Amino acid sequence: MATYLEFEKPIAELDAKIAELEALAARKDGPSISDELAKLKTKSVRQLKQIYSELNAWRITQVARHPDRPHLSDFITTVFEDFEELAGDRVYGNDEAIIGGIARFKGRSVVLMGHEKGRTTEKRLKHNFGMAHPEGYRKAVRLMDLAEKFNLPVLSFPDTAGAYPGKGGEERGQAEAIARGTQRGLSLGVPFVTLIIGEGMSGGAIGIAAANRVLMMEYAIYSVISPEGCASILYRDATKAKDAAEAMGITAPELLKHKIVDGIVKEPVGGAHRDPQRAMAAAAKAIDAALQELEGMTPAELRAQRRERFYAIGREGL
Repeated sequence: MATYLEFEKPIAELDAKIAELEALAARKDGPSISDELAKLKTKSVRQLKQIYSELNAWRITQVARHPDRPHLSDFITTVFEDFEELAGDRVYGNDEAIIGGIARFKGRSVVLMGHEKGRTTEKRLKHNFGMAHPEGYRKAVRLMDLAEKFNLPVLSFPDTAGAYPGKGGEERGQAEAIARGTQRGLSLGVPFVTLIIGEGMSGGAIGIAAANRVLMMEYAIYSVISPEGCASILYRDATKAKDAAEAMGITAPELLKHKIVDGIVKEPVGGAHRDPQRAMAAAAKAIDAALQELEGMTPAELRAQRRERFYAIGREGL
């Protein structure tokens, strides 16, 4: 059953009417209503395009969090081949919020990692809603070490509301673990491409996103803090998250304009959740193109390019 966001109510009503007429027409003695159905479907598509052409930052935030949006596990089964998961940080344990391992992508071996939110209640609890503990970022560092040792490209897929903020995470060195992940990404001597597939919030995202190329799905968001967190700090009122989202510049076009991301992957009309296969195919094409641009660069060139890319952020106009 499709899940509709608050601003998609007109589409929900149209789709419900279409489903009702299709069920009526499917009856053995049902009336011929093909013309009416065609008109309603055309109207639904037209209205969907209209709504999604006018999305503000807060509505894009809602799309980025849509429960049916493709998750890392979907990318692994659809885009990659021969995935072999590698678990644990060799220090404390295995964090299910970050999944990583070795796989085949477009004929090449790669190391991949990313946040997994889970889709069912059971899976969400297992993956801690994609909020990683320190051992998750230490696992990411271990995977990056492995990639460099065997000269394999690294692909990462941030999708998190932020790193786990609880007592256990702080006791085990959350800030240090994220910093180590960021540092290791910047120092890699192999190509490193990141695709933000949903939420890329705070250090929880940047800990696995210090890449040569940072790409972003069209309706993903990327920021140092969530809109709710920003509103709580600046306005002392989390209900003003909508205002914060508008002011923060967290959408793909804004981030591309300021050169914080390097490219936007277009999504199907109505978001990736409406046609996940098409969305993931477009993402795979963009990742492949980014890897081809980086192949042939020496380790020193890759490090220099990555360093300059991040140093350049915020310099514009100075």
